[in-house]
Amino acid sequence: MIKQGFNNDKYIQLQSACIKERIKQFGGKLYLEFGGKLYDDNHAARVLPGFQPDSKLQMLIELKDKAEIVIVINAGDIEKNKVRGDLGITYDLDTLRLIDLFRGVGLFVGSVVLTCFHNQPAAAAFQKRLESLGIKVYRHYPIEGYPSNIDLIVSDDGYGKNEYIETEKQLVVVTAPGPGSGKMAVCLSQLYHDHKKGIQAGYAKFETFPIWNLPLKHPVNMAYEAATADLNDVNMLDPYHFEAYGETTVNYNRDVEIFPVLSAMFEQILGESPYKSPTDMGVNMAGNCIEDDEAVCAAANQEIIRRYYTALCNRKQGLGSDGEIYKLDILMKQAGVTSENRPVIAQALKKSEETGGEPAAAIEMPDGRIITGKTSSLLGASSAALLNALKYLGGIDDEIHLISPTIIEPIQKLKLTHLGNSNPRLHMDEVLLALSICAATDEQAQLALDQLEKLKGCEAHATVILASTDEKMFKKLGINLTCEPKYQTKKLYRR
Repeated sequence: MIKQGFNNDKYIQLQSACIKERIKQFGGKLYLEFGGKLYDDNHAARVLPGFQPDSKLQMLIELKDKAEIVIVINAGDIEKNKVRGDLGITYDLDTLRLIDLFRGVGLFVGSVVLTCFHNQPAAAAFQKRLESLGIKVYRHYPIEGYPSNIDLIVSDDGYGKNEYIETEKQLVVVTAPGPGSGKMAVCLSQLYHDHKKGIQAGYAKFETFPIWNLPLKHPVNMAYEAATADLNDVNMLDPYHFEAYGETTVNYNRDVEIFPVLSAMFEQILGESPYKSPTDMGVNMAGNCIEDDEAVCAAANQEIIRRYYTALCNRKQGLGSDGEIYKLDILMKQAGVTSENRPVIAQALKKSEETGGEPAAAIEMPDGRIITGKTSSLLGASSAALLNALKYLGGIDDEIHLISPTIIEPIQKLKLTHLGNSNPRLHMDEVLLALSICAATDEQAQLALDQLEKLKGCEAHATVILASTDEKMFKKLGINLTCEPKYQTKKLYRR
């Protein structure tokens, strides 16, 4: 059984109370920076089993009459087509997805901000697209010497150059598709402009990771470093908090670096800063809601291993760097974990070896049993592993054919003859469609389909880099996938 280590109901209660208290601290307007994912925080759900991905959104819905959302996206990320690893879509497309999602639950999206803008063609095109859809867009520009040159940053030649975001609500939630988008800089820029306009405003940060009241080298905090290895983020003890209170707390390098800027901003606005440390400015009760530290540590260690394998595959595909892998390798050593701590890896490799080196896949069931799948003339390894897993979960005899070959063969013919595919084997989405058709007349097939929800949170490993269709299906099913950093074939063009 997958052990739950986090009390989500307690988290929502404590976190909501903290946010409301912080709003009262400032009169007029509050800019609330939301770190991590506001809606589908899948990283938090993986490392804190029991955390619900939409917890933050549920809290905001309660405040929707007072709140509006500003989405921040780095123009450089648009230019290089940066992709959200958990969803497989680019940051600009995710911005559109988030707007639809927030509007769908009744939240007001006021605008989109393009940060670090310096006339990147793709970013300019995205702005034009947004404006054609009736969405306000603002540009914020790079500042030389950021974040150390405080005198320049807090001036008309620094934040003063940025376009002022017109907002309507008391609570302005600043969020982004991913890390490194510039959310804090947007908040500080707004404070600078508000001060000049005589508008009283404040700032707070809703950040889940790193968790300030867990040890620096706790697996949950190290998993955060693994998740941001491409940004070279580093967890560190908050020196300002220790100096002010004599207490050891954990923060990360970018917040510690930017804190003098924040202090200087508040000193100009209020005469003194209400915050004595980066930890002070955060509202984070996650650490108080961990009820089973052993379960949480185990989940976080799995995340570190998964991030390592993802980086290896990214490098194989020309998307990663040696530096990122080097950092993740160090994190694995610090956490005391290796690939041996991920049982599905050994089982998938063993299955591949038994079948003459053909691609294989393995899925760990909720009870710890590992189910494998091999490549055949009809099914890819992932599809075979999926069907075998559904049989196991449904108590269906392994010898039973859930999908008749007479159903599979016409699909293969369609793929090869009419759709231009060179691979006749069925991918996972095709298998599920075929299984759904069979379920109309076969109780066993329906029983297998009924098991799909049980796969959520399971671990899987494939011995080759999977086709994008299979990779996306694992994500849709909520299965945590890793792959060996190698291709099945030497073809250069892959889909």
